[in-house]
Amino acid sequence: MKNGLMTIQERMALERCVMPQLAADVRIRSFDEVNRGLGAHQALMEAKRCLRCRDRGCVAGCPVGVSIPEFITAVASDDLPRAARILRGDNELPAVCGRVCPQETQCEALCVRRIKGDAVAIGYLERYVADWAMSNPDRLLRDPAPTPTGYSVAVVGSGPAGLTAAGELARYGHAVTLFEALHDTGGVLRYGIPEFRLPKEIIDGEVEFLRQQGVVIECNVIIGKTLTVAQLRSQFTAVFIANGAGLPVMLNIPGENLKGVYTANEFLTRVNLMDAGRRDDNPTPVIKRREVAVIGGGNAALDCVRTARRLGAERTMIVYRRSETEMPARIQEIHHAREEGVEFVMLTAPTALLSTGDGWVSGLRCLKMELGLPDASGRRRPEAISGSEFELPAGVVIIAVGTVANPLLTASAPDIPLNKFGNILINSDGATGVPGLFAGGDIVRGGATVILAMGDGKRAAVTINEYLERS
Repeated sequence: MKNGLMTIQERMALERCVMPQLAADVRIRSFDEVNRGLGAHQALMEAKRCLRCRDRGCVAGCPVGVSIPEFITAVASDDLPRAARILRGDNELPAVCGRVCPQETQCEALCVRRIKGDAVAIGYLERYVADWAMSNPDRLLRDPAPTPTGYSVAVVGSGPAGLTAAGELARYGHAVTLFEALHDTGGVLRYGIPEFRLPKEIIDGEVEFLRQQGVVIECNVIIGKTLTVAQLRSQFTAVFIANGAGLPVMLNIPGENLKGVYTANEFLTRVNLMDAGRRDDNPTPVIKRREVAVIGGGNAALDCVRTARRLGAERTMIVYRRSETEMPARIQEIHHAREEGVEFVMLTAPTALLSTGDGWVSGLRCLKMELGLPDASGRRRPEAISGSEFELPAGVVIIAVGTVANPLLTASAPDIPLNKFGNILINSDGATGVPGLFAGGDIVRGGATVILAMGDGKRAAVTINEYLERS
């Protein structure tokens, strides 16, 4: 170390920090957050692992373009107000991203340190800085309020794409009104992600920051029913549609209409948004059974099975038609689920849901699978093994195999261009081709990640601002 600065060799010698977390036997009895966050010394030492690379591959891997080396350098200098300002300048939802963004396949995947070891824990540091900022609002360095432009923008949906676009547009000085169909904000962040991964107070804090920027939020407004897109276009200079993809995909196998069968959307919404099953006096019901099977291999499936475990199920199973290697869920969530006692029934495809005879589900009839050649997704195609039928008992079955666009909004606006799946068609900048109308997030992509939706919102805000400046 020279003049108090660490050499490259000294930085390379530092090992990646380990995220403190609740013990599995403790966390399966509550919805408390599993990851507990870094301590100050941990964060300082982790930040010193960053090599300040010239090529900035980590930034290229971030869908919202966070200035990663700059904010980490500020953390390494123990200048958290500056780190928070840099982070918030690029990312409207840093405390959310620090928890649910798949850094391991994005920014951290391009970290040079991976060549000879572990990437810098960029996500952990993002969470550390964002949480510090929420706890120390009086120490934040804030930019002066922008000059109002006189333009107004309607944002439909308060999920990650909508919240990001709203915040970015407010920074330009535009008057932004955000419309949410549900009675609370956050969209999929609130109804789709359990509190043990993303506490509600974090969502509330991020939304409050947007309100402080002047964003007006109106809940209980269903665009396509309460108001139409045409009405929004007549009242606002521009409209950004980010209402998500909330229509669940079904398997189309016998027995899906049995009692005790949920889609991931319904199950998670009941528990996350309406506290079903979490206290005795809650009026929203959720069926509890000893054995619960969740069909699917994504993050939503893991959220469902881990939620069922916390609601008291003794045997919880992930049923997935490929191997664990092909599962799209985050590796961290798979690891946490296994620690919590979740069983992984791999290379298994349900062919029917079985009944007790009185209308209730009793289990799954399944086929064992083997992997063939890669399909269009790049993953090896599952192929049925003849004569391998078997049954799995389950009193609750949750179908978590994806979502598609809900047609409620688009059906009321026939001029919006759609693809064959009902998703809105846009150009690379988020414009639909209809003057003043833009879109992003899952309503365009289908089911995707939070950070990709945020990237859509950020790009669309730039395009909308350019459109307004030309108006």
